[in-house]
Amino acid sequence: MVVSRDKAPTAQETFMQMAQAAGLRGRLLVTIGLMILVRLGIHIPIPNVDRARFAADFQNNPVSGFLDIFSGGGISAVGIFALGILPFINASIILQLLTAAIPSLEKLQKEEGEAGRRKISQITRYVALGWTVIYSVGIPLKVLQPYATTPGAVFVLQTALALTAGSMFVMWVSELITERGIGNGASLLIFVNIVATLPQSLSKTIELAQVGNREIIGRVIILLLVFLVMIVGIVFVQEGTRRIPIISARRQVGRRLYRERTSYLPLRLNQGGVMPIIFASSVLILPGFLVEATKNSGDNQLLGQVHQFFLQLSGYLRPDGQTPWIYAIVYLLMIVFFSYFYASLIVNPVDLSQNLKKMGASIPGIRPGRATTDYVERVLNRLTFLGAIFLGLVAIVPTAVEGTIGVTTFRGLGATSLLILVGVAIDTAKQIQTYVISQRYEGMVKQ
Repeated sequence: MVVSRDKAPTAQETFMQMAQAAGLRGRLLVTIGLMILVRLGIHIPIPNVDRARFAADFQNNPVSGFLDIFSGGGISAVGIFALGILPFINASIILQLLTAAIPSLEKLQKEEGEAGRRKISQITRYVALGWTVIYSVGIPLKVLQPYATTPGAVFVLQTALALTAGSMFVMWVSELITERGIGNGASLLIFVNIVATLPQSLSKTIELAQVGNREIIGRVIILLLVFLVMIVGIVFVQEGTRRIPIISARRQVGRRLYRERTSYLPLRLNQGGVMPIIFASSVLILPGFLVEATKNSGDNQLLGQVHQFFLQLSGYLRPDGQTPWIYAIVYLLMIVFFSYFYASLIVNPVDLSQNLKKMGASIPGIRPGRATTDYVERVLNRLTFLGAIFLGLVAIVPTAVEGTIGVTTFRGLGATSLLILVGVAIDTAKQIQTYVISQRYEGMVKQ
């Protein structure tokens, strides 16, 4: 098969490389095998728990529906992987916020190269372990105790050990996928968990359409069309870029004179990809998780007050609560904040300006140095704002449509999960294409 090195790989070439190239095939098999392993672990139950009674009460709790989506049904099934990757996501949020605030951590990330990033990763693991221990003790102590067949200290200890070990194993699997597989391990595990809940939501929607009248069928069609439009919008946001032209100065190597070359600097409309959505969603579901961890406080007045506080807070941060507009505003602000935060981590206008100056390149009409930094920063801020607002609208509109038309079979899934699904799928497909292109160049070198 003849291919051009200047063209993106076609679907035929991509599938052929996936089947023939040993390196790419091995990475795909590792990724698929580890994701299957995590899914199997979700259905390994924690012993001494009345799971049927817990699942019945859990379904009637609207606060925990979104948590179960992210865990792939692990929480409702009371599996050993119930916590999943959530503690690691929360730890990553904390470390990335601290990296921007603490100079020593910022130095580790920017100046010490790969060794510094490994240190930050190790700190993230320790923070994730701390979160896991807190969750693992709080869940059996305050959530599962009424459903335990043999309640007591032994049950709490056994369940805490099982949940902690399961969450740490999932974290290790996610890092193994990132290192030896395809794509980002944490994002892929969340992707698989969301996909695992789709058949149930689709079956409920089909049943609703079958038993309902024409009005119900029309509402279901409207909801599906809204989701389809949202998917198109998500692809637009994920793929949108602003190309800033760059001119390279003339340079002479020996007796040969190289002319000015024109290229471009691509700045994405959404620099953070799917991570701002994941982080914003994790922050919003944290109060609901703490409500479950602090309930059944008994005679402890302080714990009862803490439970009431988180219960009221989670009521405000729910799309089906009494004040959905507060949820929409907070969700939008969180998406904007994490979009700007990730954009500042990925693209540094000062470093970019210095690198262009070192390479003898410049932006037409913009002086090198401070002027280039200010120009790139202005463009980046506008792009990030537009991308964040569009992402926020895409995340909020389907939820508002669900509440308006009264079709709630996709409750908990929503556009947030669609954003994660489409974003992770696009990022993973791009990484596969990168491997295909590298195989193409290796073939040309061998020839």
